[in-house]
Amino acid sequence: MDLHLWNRAQARLTDGWGVAFGGLASPERFVMKPQAKIASPSGDAEEHLKSFIDKFTPEHQRLIREVRKALRRRLPTAYELAYDNYNFFVIGYGPTERPSDCILSMAAGANGIVLCFIRGASLPDPKRVLLGSGKQTRFLRVPSHDVLGRPEVEALISAAVAQSKAPMPAGGRGGLIIRSVSAKQRPRRK
Repeated sequence: MDLHLWNRAQARLTDGWGVAFGGLASPERFVMKPQAKIASPSGDAEEHLKSFIDKFTPEHQRLIREVRKALRRRLPTAYELAYDNYNFFVIGYGPTERPSDCILSMAAGANGIVLCFIRGASLPDPKRVLLGSGKQTRFLRVPSHDVLGRPEVEALISAAVAQSKAPMPAGGRGGLIIRSVSAKQRPRRK
């Protein structure tokens, strides 16, 4: 049977993630292709970013911009890697242009904004502000940008930076890189 037809038949029998009543879908279905960088000049990337943010309600637009501004202040030398994906608009922050080096990210959807700590499961969290139960990532909801100024969140960001595999650059300013844009997306407004 042709792989395309097999995937279509499998998709009808699965929950969308390849799990079919006790069986797993073909691994070819989950192969990710490398994404090309969309924009290189900073001004062009900022225009793309603005168009991504403009899809949200005015309240969420304001919050996204405030959170981004606060994260840029906190991590001035970090690269910003932007993704306008099917489920979420995401900006990852890391010491290099490599997505695997990202330390944290801001993810925005129609229901609100969260701050994701990529290796949050290994961070010290005595106040138990992080949510999630996965092996690696933890997150916290961001109803206002003031959340980022709380001492326990500052401590988490500092611990995440200290735990990073690659160190943050000592000087300069990281750039904005548009990593991927999905043609099909969930609505960004309720």
